[in-house]
Amino acid sequence: MAAQPSPSVPLTRRPLLLGQAEGSQDAVTMAAIVPKEEGLISVSEDRSVRVWMKRDNGQYWPSIYHTMSSPCSCMCVNPETRRLSVGLDNGTVSEFILSEDYNKMTAVKSYQAHQSRVMMVLFVLEMEWLLSIGQDKYFTWHCSESGQRLGSYRISAGACGLQFDVETRNVFIGDHSGQVTILKLEQENSSLITTFRGHTGGISALCWDPVQRVLFSGSSDHSIIMWDIGGRKGTAIELQGHSDKVQSLSYSHHTRQLISCGADGRIVVWNMDVERQETPEWLDSDSCQKCDQPFFWNFKQMWDSKKIGLRQHHCRKCGKAVCGKCSSKRSSIPLMGFEFEVRICDTCYESITDEERAPTATFHDSKHNVVHVHFDTTRGWLLTSGTDKVMKLWDMTPVVS
Repeated sequence: MAAQPSPSVPLTRRPLLLGQAEGSQDAVTMAAIVPKEEGLISVSEDRSVRVWMKRDNGQYWPSIYHTMSSPCSCMCVNPETRRLSVGLDNGTVSEFILSEDYNKMTAVKSYQAHQSRVMMVLFVLEMEWLLSIGQDKYFTWHCSESGQRLGSYRISAGACGLQFDVETRNVFIGDHSGQVTILKLEQENSSLITTFRGHTGGISALCWDPVQRVLFSGSSDHSIIMWDIGGRKGTAIELQGHSDKVQSLSYSHHTRQLISCGADGRIVVWNMDVERQETPEWLDSDSCQKCDQPFFWNFKQMWDSKKIGLRQHHCRKCGKAVCGKCSSKRSSIPLMGFEFEVRICDTCYESITDEERAPTATFHDSKHNVVHVHFDTTRGWLLTSGTDKVMKLWDMTPVVS
């Protein structure tokens, strides 16, 4: 009689590595999945533009290798027209049309868009506009049919986050000072709608959801903020799940999940289909708002009460200023964006239920320092490019579904 197989141990749901491509002489600054094909497009600091197609042996090999005049800093590819726009370190944006078999690319035109490095480029098919931001602190937009510059807008700092909403013609720009600027674009002029700030570090990534009308911003301060633009109430939800700079964001509309990647190598999948809460403002006080012990700068109360001043902390749940003794507990608060344990006051600790501690995000190790991601929503594939000059293609369907 054959031995009965032992029951298999259930595996943790995680992204599956489908393949990887390497060979660039310098960092891959940006990469994208070829629409409807098993291929990748990459641009690199080594001045190369490459199209990698999967061969019969399962490996990715370049079908196109094109050298630019300057290091490549960014790119975007339009799936309908196969138009590839490449931003360069010298401020130029070069446009190409890729052949149907992705074995040839034809130069179309060049735009002298900026005076220095192009940080992000975006082609808007509906408007026939090419949008770009640069280290020269300018946002510019061109007509992609004529190649003519339509306008420019000077922002307060160098920018590296750019998103566009077709319905309202609003453009979102995130800069190194941590500010988000919203402009309304017309054919040849722009008007400032508003600016807002919530990060303590520079903005490194933006992602726009046109359905729910929310903007996500990732920052060097390790945090993500979800800005409710459509609600018009100024709601801002923080998400804390990275231990280093957030490098890239992508949103899955049909599952309402946000994918974030960072310099810590983490791929984090956030469930945005839950009712999240705003983090409270930190309150100012000269003494602990729980036990009334003076903080160390409150000399008068220290003298009057003959007590040594204490260090000030803040409860992440209620925002009150508390001393270390009154905030000895730690807890995760996922609905407030804190997936890891943070300092909370003893009173709030008692009020948090086990259900409120249930995680709303999953964490996965990409095993490289990610600089950019591209998500193919139709197939559920995620492409990560890292500082190790390697691109990794992941099947995200086990965790994004």
